[in-house]
Amino acid sequence: MPKNDKPVLKPFNPLDKRHLGESVADALLQTEARPLPPELFIGAGVYAIYYIGSFSAYGRLSELNRGGQFSYPIYVGKAVPPGARKGGLGLDVAHGQALYKRLAEHAESIKAAQNLDIVDFYCRFLVVDDIWIPLAESMLIERFKPVWNRVLDGFGNHDPGKGRHQGMMPQWDCLHPGRTWAERLQPCTSTAEQLEERVRGYLVETLESKLEV
Repeated sequence: MPKNDKPVLKPFNPLDKRHLGESVADALLQTEARPLPPELFIGAGVYAIYYIGSFSAYGRLSELNRGGQFSYPIYVGKAVPPGARKGGLGLDVAHGQALYKRLAEHAESIKAAQNLDIVDFYCRFLVVDDIWIPLAESMLIERFKPVWNRVLDGFGNHDPGKGRHQGMMPQWDCLHPGRTWAERLQPCTSTAEQLEERVRGYLVETLESKLEV
């Protein structure tokens, strides 16, 4: 029999998890960017935080976000209902103010930082059905590779609590000191100057193609 050398095309599956995650991520990016923190609202879901300030290491990123562009988040994350944190899907669990509270917590961290200004931060957020929240967050991180997710860890950390300060200070706090609880942790192994250079190099590599468009 003659060999069948015709290409086999994989049919598009709209219910494929990647397509579902991308649809939620796209919906988030179509929402209005608002000053951080936003006004009080109800719901759980995903969010993106944008920076437009003058901290030198973030210069390329800020350029992509100024003038109302908000093209490249510095951080993305999720806020799930309380039931989802206990191992369940969070189905039929009241969302409460999970997403708003998470954004408000981030705003307090930024306000505490000595070299950042909250007026330079904006956010997008999207209330999402519980089961899609982790998938959407993963797709956003994969798409944008935000510097506070990929390089400078610790922005989303909380106070470990009394008697639990033997751990190392998060890199985010090394570069942006000010959170009182972080100052009680063990010093970073990298200096602020080293971290700033690492961030700058990462953004040059990651954002170069966007600045050329």
